[in-house]
Amino acid sequence: MGESRAFYYPSSDGVHTVHALEWLPQGRPRAVVQIVHGIAEYIGRYGHVARFLSERGVLVCGEDHLGHGETASDGIYGYFGPKDGWDHVSRDVRRLRELQGEKYPGVPYVMLGHSMGSFLARTYLVRWPGTVDGAVLSGTGQEPAQLVAFGKAMAGALCRLRGDTYVSPLVTAMSLGAYNRKFKPNRTPADWISRDEAVVDAYRKDPLCAFVPTVGMFRDMMGGLQFIAGKENLARMEKETPVYFLSGDHDPVGGMGEGVKRVVGMFRAAGCRDVTLKLYPDGRHEMFNELNRREVMEDLMAWLEEKVIH
Repeated sequence: MGESRAFYYPSSDGVHTVHALEWLPQGRPRAVVQIVHGIAEYIGRYGHVARFLSERGVLVCGEDHLGHGETASDGIYGYFGPKDGWDHVSRDVRRLRELQGEKYPGVPYVMLGHSMGSFLARTYLVRWPGTVDGAVLSGTGQEPAQLVAFGKAMAGALCRLRGDTYVSPLVTAMSLGAYNRKFKPNRTPADWISRDEAVVDAYRKDPLCAFVPTVGMFRDMMGGLQFIAGKENLARMEKETPVYFLSGDHDPVGGMGEGVKRVVGMFRAAGCRDVTLKLYPDGRHEMFNELNRREVMEDLMAWLEEKVIH
């Protein structure tokens, strides 16, 4: 129990092989939680969360997205692909849901997305409504529409000018760099992810987290953000699916809590009937890697037991 098992399946892009992990509990799983990781990381970073849940009877699984972790077997990191990148990654997330559903039929299924993974999980809720029994959105947010449109246009222009595998210092400074400015004076460029200095240092030393995303990936993600902000898209979500938002109130991705509240409002306006919000005081972006991560994981387990595991 608590050990991970690797498996593989073809990506929807027809080129790559997706690397996935699952952590098995003892006996029949009480639930399955599929983790959808964020930008510039990989599923293996969630081993401590997976072990915590598997010890409580929950099976945990997840995949490395295109351009991330072991799925980036060609060594091209931070790049989804030349065309329809967001669609391909979304379909890879969906395919894992299908594969795990075949292996564990009838077991309650939850999609947990963090950061960019929360944008993918929100895309999933729109595109495949009613196919999960719950959703957990960690470190999510929603920038104003005009800012997202500007970011997409700028990244798109750079794709045409320099190629979509180009890494732009300007785009990086305007996005990920801007998050860190909230925590001046900065000890590192990644102070914004956690108050736990050991976590920040391990993240910066990890070669699978050290890359800078390409302009192609920024373009694709901005398109994804536009998709999940559309009222007509939000209206397609299954209204009865319970959704749990968790974030730190010092997370710049979530606008220090205000952006998270905005997304909660969007879900409620779309008719979602079971929406829970938990904002942790002083917490930064990665609540599962924060100083109080044990509390965060216990709160997640309590929500699962209340809403999903019956």
